[in-house]
Amino acid sequence: MIQRREFALTLPALAATLQLPALAQSRKDSIVLGMTLEPPGLDPTAGAASAIAEVTLYNIFETLTKINADGSVSPLLAERWEVSPDLRTTTFYLRKGVKFSNGEPFNAQAVKFSFDRAAGEKSTNKDKRTFAAMESVRAVDEYTLVIVNKEPDPDFPFLMGQGTAIIVEPKSADTNAAKPVGTGPYVLDGWAKGSSITLKASPSYRAPGALKIKRATFRFISDPAAQVASVLSGDVDAFVRVTPRGLNQFKSNPRLQTVVAGSRAKTVLAINNAKKPLNDVRVRRAISAAIDRKAVIAGAGDGLGVPIGSHYVPGAPGYIDTTGINPYNPDKARALLKEAGVATPLELSLVLPPPPYARQGGEVIVSQLAKVGITAKVQNVEWAQWLANTYGGAHNYDLTIISHVEPFDLDNFTKPDYYWGYQNPKFNALYAKIKTTPNLAERNQLLGDAQKLLADDAVLAWLYQPQWVTVAKKGVQGLWKDMPLFVNDLSALSWA
Repeated sequence: MIQRREFALTLPALAATLQLPALAQSRKDSIVLGMTLEPPGLDPTAGAASAIAEVTLYNIFETLTKINADGSVSPLLAERWEVSPDLRTTTFYLRKGVKFSNGEPFNAQAVKFSFDRAAGEKSTNKDKRTFAAMESVRAVDEYTLVIVNKEPDPDFPFLMGQGTAIIVEPKSADTNAAKPVGTGPYVLDGWAKGSSITLKASPSYRAPGALKIKRATFRFISDPAAQVASVLSGDVDAFVRVTPRGLNQFKSNPRLQTVVAGSRAKTVLAINNAKKPLNDVRVRRAISAAIDRKAVIAGAGDGLGVPIGSHYVPGAPGYIDTTGINPYNPDKARALLKEAGVATPLELSLVLPPPPYARQGGEVIVSQLAKVGITAKVQNVEWAQWLANTYGGAHNYDLTIISHVEPFDLDNFTKPDYYWGYQNPKFNALYAKIKTTPNLAERNQLLGDAQKLLADDAVLAWLYQPQWVTVAKKGVQGLWKDMPLFVNDLSALSWA
């Protein structure tokens, strides 16, 4: 087991911190937020990075519905909606008097354009299948929209509140990555690449008096030591999902408030099922059996996490405990490798993106795999490289550590071209049944079956459900206490 390193701010890091401009605001209508990763663009329909929606969702762009901190769904651009008894048809009644930030009107035609575009041949929307599953999208009049899905979807109102379902203005849609145009309360004020993004209150927003925060700056700080230093020095007013390495210092500081929140995220050691010998379930089970989840949680998240055994987390509807299906057992791991005819040491690549949980967790996993005869060769990559070559492109990796943050993403296991290369017709049929079962109890039973099947197939080596640390100055109000999805809802924030 790798010994955990105590947090210490090195002299070079301290010097760099002292040279940073004091961006934190003393004015009560401005705020500076720290973020670990910089988004590659500002269009959440064009990329998979969760950092895009962290900056833009509910701030620049809006959706028909809004997902709240407790996971409930409330009206946003749709004032209300009606769902047919068979769960296939949803009628949305849209908010009137809304304009995009370029002055164009929001209406049912803009919604139809947005969803047709998301389903289109050239769409790069990571939830394209959701929109392709729409049998028809019909604008009845300016403010009434009827969507008929090919199959029942009990989660449809929730899905319509995610970043991939933003409503875009047709003429500006293709340039949203750099020049975003939405109906939200904020607009882009500036982007210093590699450093920060600043938003300001939109002059065309329908309810300007409701905004307490008029200007917000997102600062991007990936280094754990620098994250802690930025909080303690006051350079940021709040840091959402900050490295937990500074938790004790934050809690003991009277100037700060600390929130430890649950999530629907799944931190996993993803396995490329399409590559030999990882296409052998015995090898994948061996990898899972080699990993002590509790040690990974200690090393990657400073003990803040709950072990999981499948792609589902405690608190989600239909959750079952599957950690006993592939438990920590190094002897069994060695036996499975031998049974699969794998000569050891087996050399595999381990691609690690920048977040601290990946880099720190990688150290623990390298040590654990080595004990069963697997040599993990670490490749540290930047976020853009991970998105292009690991998640996208030719899926050039054997193993990688990543946190999947979407609440309802079991459908990724039905995608043959998804980055972990899993294909199982039995799972596809089971997931199709889940999607078309309106009875909640029956659906939860099927969700349990799906969790078991994925665990039996050892598609991934599931690690833990993260618990996220948010730290802020005492006067900051409106921070989310739970995170069913990753957003920073600026319109909810204020200073005491």
